[in-house]
Amino acid sequence: MTDLHDADLAERYPRHPRPVLRINFVASIDGAVTVNGKSAGLGGPGDKLIFDWLRTSCDALVVAAGTVRSENYDALRLTGPARAWRRAHGLPEFPLMAVVSGSLDLDPEQLIFSDAPVRPLILTHAAAPADRRAALAPVAEIVTVGETSVDLAAAVRVLHGRGATQLLCEGGPHLFGALIAADLVDEVCLTVSPRLVGGAAGRIAAGPDGPPREMSLAGILADRDMLFLRYARSAQ
Repeated sequence: MTDLHDADLAERYPRHPRPVLRINFVASIDGAVTVNGKSAGLGGPGDKLIFDWLRTSCDALVVAAGTVRSENYDALRLTGPARAWRRAHGLPEFPLMAVVSGSLDLDPEQLIFSDAPVRPLILTHAAAPADRRAALAPVAEIVTVGETSVDLAAAVRVLHGRGATQLLCEGGPHLFGALIAADLVDEVCLTVSPRLVGGAAGRIAAGPDGPPREMSLAGILADRDMLFLRYARSAQ
């Protein structure tokens, strides 16, 4: 085990030559994904360090509309050093933001849209409400993938077609569960928070039952009492 502050995060959480969809979540020891409805109650400085690095190194950040609302997402604006790292590595200054939403229940005035440095994508389906589509069109590019539900495999293909092959998903649990069901998850970065939460908080993935997917432990870091685990899809 290596201390987080001695680790080279670019080496520990690398970009890959092949397309990768990476999930990043924090959970308590007893599996809770939130405290009082928000993930912030589980985090800490080390978790924030990895969170920021994963955003810095991705091509696109994928997040569900429910998480955008509950966590009050702001614009995907990186720090000056993070933007400099991206430029030095031949990447656009900012990653692409992609919001997954079937209902289009999103506020166009929320900072994720109104202050965005790059016009976000909203990935939805053909049956999404036309009035909400019209309300969001001025602040985001709306991409239709699927007839009555969002086709996540098609959404991933759309992002790959735009050159975004290193995808980072921050949830929420229903999107994570749907990505598992579609067999699209290549890596899981899990912060284990040293807290017991109890109550009715959900787990990090929620969705239909299906066969387990084997993953291999690709890295362990620690910061005080927190653990940072990275699992990668096992070779078939």
